[in-house]
Amino acid sequence: MNAPDTFRYPWAERLRTAYAGPDALPYPPDWVGMDPASEAEIRRHEERLGRRLPPSYREFLQVSNGWDEQSSTSLHLLPIAEVGWTRDVDPHLAKWGPPPGTPIREMPSDYFFDYDAPQDPDYFEVGDHIPHTLHISEDVEGLIYLLDPYVVTSGGEWEAWFLDTTSAIGGRRFRSFWHLMENTFRGHPS
Repeated sequence: MNAPDTFRYPWAERLRTAYAGPDALPYPPDWVGMDPASEAEIRRHEERLGRRLPPSYREFLQVSNGWDEQSSTSLHLLPIAEVGWTRDVDPHLAKWGPPPGTPIREMPSDYFFDYDAPQDPDYFEVGDHIPHTLHISEDVEGLIYLLDPYVVTSGGEWEAWFLDTTSAIGGRRFRSFWHLMENTFRGHPS
């Protein structure tokens, strides 16, 4: 296990790189987005949510408590104080899942999703989990980022979702928040 001051994910470097380049706004060279969330603040919100956050997302918050990418379709990751369960923060989106009170279906022990295989965004099963996902971004032009606490790796990472709700639910799955953001840094919203 990493000591509290060591990070597995190089968020500061990735965010600085994301803010650099020919189209960059005039940010200071050490700019990473937002001020970091403190460990105490993260723990307080983990208690509010009733779960420990996945490592890559938790470490991201310790570097930048939210993120606002200026692009044609802006991605705005919420500060931890505004993050919540989809059923609470976006009841309309939660209705794409089962009715309230429906038991959460456990993933089979042999559940496997090949994240590296091509994914058809028009065939994205939100299924039973959507009301119970962690809503971590604003809904900007129908584009949303969610984390699924019911699909967890052995390292504690939650499956990350990019959803496009402009006509019907379409999207893409990633093995973790880190992988979702790496895709975003490469210029792909999904």
